[in-house]
Amino acid sequence: MFLGHYAVALAAKKAAPQTSLGTLFIGAQFIDLLWPILLLAGVEHVRLDPGNTVVTPLDFYNYPFSHSLLGVVIWSLVLGGAYYGIRRSWRGSLVLGLTVLSHWLLDLLTHRPDLPITFSGDARAGLGLWNSLSLTLILEFGLFIAGIALYLRSTTKRDGIGQYGFWALMLVLAGIYVANLFGPPPPSAEMIGFAGNASWLFVLWAFWVDRHRNVSEGSGS
Repeated sequence: MFLGHYAVALAAKKAAPQTSLGTLFIGAQFIDLLWPILLLAGVEHVRLDPGNTVVTPLDFYNYPFSHSLLGVVIWSLVLGGAYYGIRRSWRGSLVLGLTVLSHWLLDLLTHRPDLPITFSGDARAGLGLWNSLSLTLILEFGLFIAGIALYLRSTTKRDGIGQYGFWALMLVLAGIYVANLFGPPPPSAEMIGFAGNASWLFVLWAFWVDRHRNVSEGSGS
């Protein structure tokens, strides 16, 4: 899942209008922002396995600290608590924590049974939607379009950056997703880690765009 996670962040703006889209991007993508760091550090592991599923050639065989259900619950509490400590917003901290948790739930739909439940043990979960390219595309783009619609209902552009900068970000995310689906597989696990860390640029972009949009009246009520 890629676009679907960003869709959750976009939709969450309506529930937490005073929380920056950049912060919501961090929440919804946190475990995928953490995973490349752990991958490059040798703490977690992935291997190239063409045919692993129809959608991805990656075998996520070891990533308990970032992607186990227990780990994601802990990270959701950590991020939600940290946000409350900084912003003193119960609404914002609750929504942010739920966006972190949403990542595992969406991954549950798409991954084959490779998502750990705890930090150790053999229990794995995954419903395997990645075995169908058409259903994966319907889900990803359906969520993404719905998330964009909710964000646009929750905010209004303040200037050109708020309008064109936002749409440029959406097009880049969609373009990267399509390129990953239909392009060649990554050359190595190390390159996956380096490319994954580039996702922080989308977080910065979202902070920038959101500062150039106003919260709509009635949003979050």
